[in-house]
Amino acid sequence: MFIRSLKIPALSVFVLVAAAPISARAQDVPPADASQNYNLHFQSTVIGQGYPGFAAQYTGANSLTPAAQLKDTVSVDVTGGARLWQNGEFFGDVVIWQGFGLSNTLGAAGFPNGEAFRVGVRLPDAYLCRAYLRETIGLGGEKEASEDAPDDLRGSKDVRRLTLTIGHLSVKDIFDNNAYSADSRSQFMNWSLVANTAWDYPANVLGFTEGVAAELNSHAWTERVGMFQMSKFANGMRMDWDLGKAWASVMEIERRYTPRRHPGTLRLLAYDQRAHMGNYQDTIDNPKVEEDIYLTAAYRYKYGFGINMDQEISKDLGAFMRLGWSDGKNQTYEFTDVDRTATVGVSLKGTRWRRTDDVVGLAQVVNGISAVHRQYLADGGLGITIGDGALDYRPERITETYYNWKLAKHYHLSFDYQIAVDPAYNHARGPVNLFALRLHMEY
Repeated sequence: MFIRSLKIPALSVFVLVAAAPISARAQDVPPADASQNYNLHFQSTVIGQGYPGFAAQYTGANSLTPAAQLKDTVSVDVTGGARLWQNGEFFGDVVIWQGFGLSNTLGAAGFPNGEAFRVGVRLPDAYLCRAYLRETIGLGGEKEASEDAPDDLRGSKDVRRLTLTIGHLSVKDIFDNNAYSADSRSQFMNWSLVANTAWDYPANVLGFTEGVAAELNSHAWTERVGMFQMSKFANGMRMDWDLGKAWASVMEIERRYTPRRHPGTLRLLAYDQRAHMGNYQDTIDNPKVEEDIYLTAAYRYKYGFGINMDQEISKDLGAFMRLGWSDGKNQTYEFTDVDRTATVGVSLKGTRWRRTDDVVGLAQVVNGISAVHRQYLADGGLGITIGDGALDYRPERITETYYNWKLAKHYHLSFDYQIAVDPAYNHARGPVNLFALRLHMEY
């Protein structure tokens, strides 16, 4: 395999919280000699996705192409961890990727492939996407086990603890997790079902950043706070090092509970960020800029809120939901063009048909944007992933279902179907029927 380049980001002097698994009850603690000093993990995900042609009254620069198409994406991660001192760990992850999203990852706010980067490549490319240190400070009392995982070393830790991490990673490693709807490699594939799309979370064009955060954990509660870098340009690769003017702060409160011994989690998220963003109203009011929102850019704020819930209903059935809202005044800067989102879904294990390791999922998404954001698009403005040149506005509605079939111990094959109604909020386009096959390998 030929690798064109290896991009290694500069590590900032920041602290990040690791997304270590947290249980509502303490687990059996392994003996001291069972703890790991290092580990190594590998994953590969190959997705082929396409759609037949669909009706469209017009097509713009950022539209999903109405003619039938088929695209593929490939990702390979090599992840390693090492225990540097008693409570200190280092984790690194090199991702190799290749391929393109449909229409160059354009045409839908809730894009249908969570493995598709905004920058596609024909030849394999590599990137050091994670490199961080983690310090876990135990606060005494009961202990729980940690398992061998790409972001954890096997051992034990205090249930009551403070966790700090420093380095380069995805903010989604820490915040907005969900038991049934967070991993595009094994669960739902749509962006709106991987993350709260109303949260324009800080990240470069590949989805990673530097930042500082802390997590305080107890038996039933976790409080997380973080400060992270923003991109220098909207959805760009370079980060803005003018940290007095460009930053992203986020806070999340997590409450775990077990009604009738069925675990569930409620997460409340709030964020505030500042970056060199254009303003929708300024762009609309100034004909000279000709809908080029970058010509109105200045250091501005954006804020929003999110609710995230998952609940086990029975041993094999779980449900989840997300709600998200942002102020919708300034341009989408990092993620995708959503100011309002609501998702709900269920996940069912295949125990009833004697396939205990298989999973079937069904979910519904409704995305929306603010009134001024609608006017900007109607006037011909472009977002990160959308912009048809005109707009007959309707909320974007997406239904997704998948079946994850365990082929062997480390191999899973998924069949995925999505229907996008009014993609990119445009009633003049679609609906679009999207079909995908996904092969996932993990060691």
